[in-house]
Amino acid sequence: MSLAELLCQQRRPRLLVVGDLMLDRYTWADCTRISPEAPVPVLQTGRRENRLGGAGSVAAMAARLDAEVCLAAVVGADSAGRRLLRLLQQAQIDAQSVLCLPDRRTTVKHRLLGRSQGRTPQQLLRLDREESRPIDAAAANRLLEAVWQRLDWADCILLSDYGKGVCSGAFVPQLVAIARSAGTPVLADPARSADYRRYAGCRCLLPNRVEAGLALGMKIAAVQDGLTAAKRLLDFGVQSAAVKMDRDGIVWTDGQQEARHFPARPREVHDVTGAGDMVLAALGYAIASGADWPTALELANLAAGLEVARIGCTPIHRTELRTELVRLGGIEASRAKILPLELLLSELAYWRAKGRRIVLTNGCFDLLHPGHLSTLEFAKQAGDVLVAAVNTDRSVRELKGPSRPILPQDDRARMLAALACVDYVVLFDSASVLPVIQRIRPDVLVKGGKEGLAGVVGREFVLSYGGQVLLAPAAADYSTTALIDQVASKAKTPTA
Repeated sequence: MSLAELLCQQRRPRLLVVGDLMLDRYTWADCTRISPEAPVPVLQTGRRENRLGGAGSVAAMAARLDAEVCLAAVVGADSAGRRLLRLLQQAQIDAQSVLCLPDRRTTVKHRLLGRSQGRTPQQLLRLDREESRPIDAAAANRLLEAVWQRLDWADCILLSDYGKGVCSGAFVPQLVAIARSAGTPVLADPARSADYRRYAGCRCLLPNRVEAGLALGMKIAAVQDGLTAAKRLLDFGVQSAAVKMDRDGIVWTDGQQEARHFPARPREVHDVTGAGDMVLAALGYAIASGADWPTALELANLAAGLEVARIGCTPIHRTELRTELVRLGGIEASRAKILPLELLLSELAYWRAKGRRIVLTNGCFDLLHPGHLSTLEFAKQAGDVLVAAVNTDRSVRELKGPSRPILPQDDRARMLAALACVDYVVLFDSASVLPVIQRIRPDVLVKGGKEGLAGVVGREFVLSYGGQVLLAPAAADYSTTALIDQVASKAKTPTA
């Protein structure tokens, strides 16, 4: 499975996230002046925001990637705990395995972010109210029972250990033993200064360079140090190890293949908060989807790169990852534009929520020619996101006879996807494009035919909800049939 195939799949992997759940609070403020009372900035507070933190952040990020997610964790019987449960519901995360413990406080991290002269906000202060004592044996057993009940459902377990009491004592070894009995992989993001022997049996251990250095008693400064550290981490009994090297990307080994380095792409960094959670969520999504480790790590690296460009723990939508893959170019770029209809509808909903205008054009594109290109470029100018709907081979034959199409559907789709003006390509099997138009409901429908507006299929439907129907300006007569005849004629002409 390639990275493009991974991001364009319709299947939703099922992830069970286990670990320390906490509430992240953000207060945004503008720095107006320096206080006369002390050399500190005076802040004019603005909006406040609550987000899922810790294991909740991992769960939210996995859900945003379009995984089905269940969270097993604990909260206190307090206002912060109740707010976390509401946030989980809003994020469509199954919280049936989140235990509410009356004798426990919910961990809260309150970040104060200041902005001066319209610049990017910077974190100025963090106030923590945390509960880090180990959960009692009864609560641990209830969580393990919840994990046991979900083993047949889960494709992968993500363990998010923040050292706040859930993953203490024998909990992690028992969790790993339960998961291994069912053949369910466990990917673990370890707590700082934890005894890594408790993660033995995990499919992958994912410390950052500081955490790995503390566990191994070494300084990890360069990539080569990271490669050495990844190999040494296998001595703790894990099947593979990935060291998150922040600006240097990720290094990984499973002891069987040569240790590999996955470099980060240069970009402006606004906030590293949440990057580790994003790596765990993306890696879990990929492994649960059946990707191999190199592809999974490429996805994790791509996702972490987008995460550090955001402020705070911000889930990345799968659409953003696919768009970034297209932006980076390469052999994966065109394939990442070709989506099945149901996934396309999900992505278009994402763009609509951001106020983008959706444009649709369609055709057989049997033999791509300059007339097609003129229509596509005109269509792109009519909105923000251009979808090209392409007849399958079967529907082309139904419309044009058994000798057509000239090129098979996959080739036609890839050629269209390679054009910069085309954002998405979708194949449809019916002779009429009307069912596709009815599902997509474009803001603008564009055709390049000669029959006039009255002859455009789907015109009345698009106009019925306030959409536009446009005809591309007439270009030179590039009839596909005429082009085929020209090619055949030249092939018969004897050469000197």
